[in-house]
Amino acid sequence: MGGGIGKGRGIRVCGDKMRDRVQLVLFPVGLIAVLGLFLWVEHSPALFANAKYLGAILALQVVVVGLTHFEEMFFPLLMGSFLWAGSLLPFYGIGMSLRWLFLAAGALGGFIIWVKSPRAQHFTAFHLLALFCVASALVSALVSEVPKTAVLKVASLFLMFLYASGGARVSVVGREQKFLRHLVLACELLVYVSAVCYFGLGFEVFGNPNALGAIISIAAVPILLWAAIVAETRGLRQRRFFSLALCGILLYAANSRASILAAVVVVILFTVGLRRQRVLFQCAFVSVFFLTVMAVVNPSHVDELVSSLTGRVLYKEGDTHSGVFGSRLSPWNETLSVVKRHPWFGSGFGTSDLGEFRPQFSESAVYTKEGTNREHGNSYLALAEYMGLFGCVPFVILVLMIVRVVVRTFDWMRRTGNALQPGIPFALVAIAGLVHACFEDWLFAVGSYLCIFFWVSIFVLMDVRPDSEALSSTVTFQRRPGLMTSTAPAAHSPR
Repeated sequence: MGGGIGKGRGIRVCGDKMRDRVQLVLFPVGLIAVLGLFLWVEHSPALFANAKYLGAILALQVVVVGLTHFEEMFFPLLMGSFLWAGSLLPFYGIGMSLRWLFLAAGALGGFIIWVKSPRAQHFTAFHLLALFCVASALVSALVSEVPKTAVLKVASLFLMFLYASGGARVSVVGREQKFLRHLVLACELLVYVSAVCYFGLGFEVFGNPNALGAIISIAAVPILLWAAIVAETRGLRQRRFFSLALCGILLYAANSRASILAAVVVVILFTVGLRRQRVLFQCAFVSVFFLTVMAVVNPSHVDELVSSLTGRVLYKEGDTHSGVFGSRLSPWNETLSVVKRHPWFGSGFGTSDLGEFRPQFSESAVYTKEGTNREHGNSYLALAEYMGLFGCVPFVILVLMIVRVVVRTFDWMRRTGNALQPGIPFALVAIAGLVHACFEDWLFAVGSYLCIFFWVSIFVLMDVRPDSEALSSTVTFQRRPGLMTSTAPAAHSPR
């Protein structure tokens, strides 16, 4: 215990020294930039009457501040910019541009900070495989009908993996307790703000109901469920379970089958794996009670939910497909047809061969601004279309590695009965994301906030999983009155 505390203090001291070095380097650079800015204003004052230039300068200042306080600030800034871009908040168009600036700065700056940090760990086979995925995507992009667009999407994939390999580790590894505490608070805030917007103001902040269901089921439910189980006090546990209840109401309002399924799978696997079947029965009882009340108060919505689960098409008005997967059959069949036409190297990463299908689904499909993509209804089928049978091999191995780590994490949790290991909430996010991706094609769409959050969680899981040899792999949290402190028990010994 004493060694763990001493090591933690050493990590904090080294981290402070590293931050001081970064600030020492950035200070003269910032001073030179300010002087150059004054000279620029003197030479071209009209440019600085333009709001775009002023906004760009402000954005660069925010990036510099985020880089100098990378551990505490950059991940919230990055996720905030992606959430802003993916919502209907005012000026969301600005967020669509800023997200790429933050991602590029976080990827490059975060990687440099990580490799020079005293707590830097070696890169594993998983990181090498992610690099192979980028190389495979690049080869596929070069044979695309729109190679410029495909190459740009490959570049965004590379930046995301680079940030997850470096910058995300700066924010998490060695400070798991603080990061998870802030992440839980952020998820609670997300749920409360969403509830106020949808039920209080009537403002659909995420637009499509599927988007609301996705962020609640993949981000909020796994994190808050874990946080409620490991809560230190009764009041904190009740508050987090209340947030979970709001998550259930939001999922009911969204009426998204994929999101409901992902959340249900997470709850079942976590409670059974932790041997907390009582919590599972309580959740089931509350859900049935809520649906019974809603059947009296708002029977039309309950009928819509039941009919969607037994065959009605969701959010595809005018479509005549029937069956539980009726709304997915058409895009699945179209995707399989394209795979048959481009079986080996695909249509190009992030782009679709619209070809003869354009007149058939132009009214119902979702396109990018370039008109090079469409809705697939399944992330894995979308990947098969983009990459072909050869190109998707490293991606398939990557997903299988994730499944393997998740299974090992749950096996460790079931044998030890310990939910305080920091890899468990990220494993829950992985489960929710992999299940949800079977019905939506966001898994490799880097512009989505869900994609960024999911892959950051995956790369962090590789570092903090129970059987990892990394520095923080055996860190768990020990309950104390009012706080959780880190300790390092044996990874395979029951507690």
